[in-house]
Amino acid sequence: MAISTPRASRRDFIRITSTLGLAAGVAATLAACGGSDSGSTSTSTQGGAASEAPAATSSDGTITAGISYELGTNGYDPMTTTSALTVAANWHTMEGLTELHPASREVYAALGAELPKMVNDTTYEVTLRDGAVFSNGSPVTTEDVVFSFERVLNPDNKSLYAQFITFVDSVTAKDDKTVTITTKYAYSLVAERISVVKIVPKAAVEADAKAFDLMPVGTGPYTMTDNGAGSQKVVFERNEAYTGSKPALAKSMVWQVLPDDTTRTNAMTSNTVQAIDAVPVANLTSMTDPIKVAAQQGFGLLFVMFNNAVLTDAKARQAVLYALDYASICKTGMGTLATPATCFVHEDHPAYKKASTVYTYDVEKAKSLIAEAGVTEINLLCTDHGWFSNVRPIIRQNLEALGITVNYQEKKSSDVYGYVDSAEGAWDVVVAPGDPSVFGSDADLLLRWWYGGDVWTDTRMHWKGTETYTKVQAMLDEAVQLTGDKQLTKWQEIFDLLSAEVPLYPIFHRKTPTAYNSETLQGFKPIALTGLSFVEVGTTV
Repeated sequence: MAISTPRASRRDFIRITSTLGLAAGVAATLAACGGSDSGSTSTSTQGGAASEAPAATSSDGTITAGISYELGTNGYDPMTTTSALTVAANWHTMEGLTELHPASREVYAALGAELPKMVNDTTYEVTLRDGAVFSNGSPVTTEDVVFSFERVLNPDNKSLYAQFITFVDSVTAKDDKTVTITTKYAYSLVAERISVVKIVPKAAVEADAKAFDLMPVGTGPYTMTDNGAGSQKVVFERNEAYTGSKPALAKSMVWQVLPDDTTRTNAMTSNTVQAIDAVPVANLTSMTDPIKVAAQQGFGLLFVMFNNAVLTDAKARQAVLYALDYASICKTGMGTLATPATCFVHEDHPAYKKASTVYTYDVEKAKSLIAEAGVTEINLLCTDHGWFSNVRPIIRQNLEALGITVNYQEKKSSDVYGYVDSAEGAWDVVVAPGDPSVFGSDADLLLRWWYGGDVWTDTRMHWKGTETYTKVQAMLDEAVQLTGDKQLTKWQEIFDLLSAEVPLYPIFHRKTPTAYNSETLQGFKPIALTGLSFVEVGTTV
């Protein structure tokens, strides 16, 4: 049973414009922040612009954007990169045999001429599309495809994407146009899941892996010409050799790296850029036509990660979650954009079921649990992402209200993980955002991102080897071999177990707010994922 595409009715996005009636709508949404979220609501646009025929796109135009996330410490190599900016960039320059559309999340044939063809329960074949070449001019071969899968699966490369394709037994070249994918068992999500492996040129990677990491070579509709390392601008040009179904509709793109909220918002309102991500809550209703603001509900979340080697008693971890004032976090901290987690996945997700343990604001219970666990001091470490800047002081105050000592640190995201990964200093609790749904939406993938691979389970949360860890791995492996309701039920059992043990757990799921110029961008669709997508988007300028 494929579950990667949510119900269509859940995909409508809200269009917020600066009207008198909107203010009341936003206030109502704020009041309802702690309740069930039905996805998105809509408000009408002032004036008659919506009924006018769209302007013609310019094949010589340039798409401009402001990106809130900074460049990660690793580069753009699709085997290793996981930062929001570089992953979004790779949507435009790289391709897998299949891809998930960033807006619809529907799987489509990308570098493959068609979706994988099932030969039997454990064998699939994919034929490359005609005329496919890399942006450096070299033709795509089945050898490149095999190499791309093998480098991800090679444990020496420590690719985080390997945990998403554990069902793959082998990928081999049947001939010079077709590859054969053999799975270890019958698997229901082959087409969706192989999209995480981007096909790269073997010769270029082997010749200079570092150069490839800095300036990747792919088969996507755009080619990167400036990686932003020195300029803080990521620049793309149309890939004239592209032969796929989703060609670049603009001649070029320029993405400015603008982590500061005010700078990014000013760039939008002054028409310096045509779209921005992570619109600050304060600006949701202040932008006027032709600027639209959309907030799309997705899996993206703020999570709390525990050092399970220190907070070994689940009661201590539970105490932290019971200490949080979710209503204040949602209303004061996140405005209209957050819903407290009642499960590992958000309520719109096809696998959602309210977890057996749901955390609510209960100070007395939190105090009792933290006392039982014998914890009197917590080292709290938070990332400095601007979009939850109003949430951090609330969390800190909530923990201090337990009568314990809270040692607080705030760092850039890359520095937080460098600090944790290198055991640079003491930490007990990390609060940070996450959104593995950029790689896929099925429950197995979302679970494996945090609870499957060694980077998170061992290096970071020090959870690997525990009884719960072992049980979760067995349940994950069992679930992927099931289908239909049995598969859903098994995933929901994992949700329940994690809700009680909480080695890492969401505080809330969020709507992703995007602003865009509805006159100059044609075909633009706000997405529920972290980042911006200009796949099948053109511009009038």
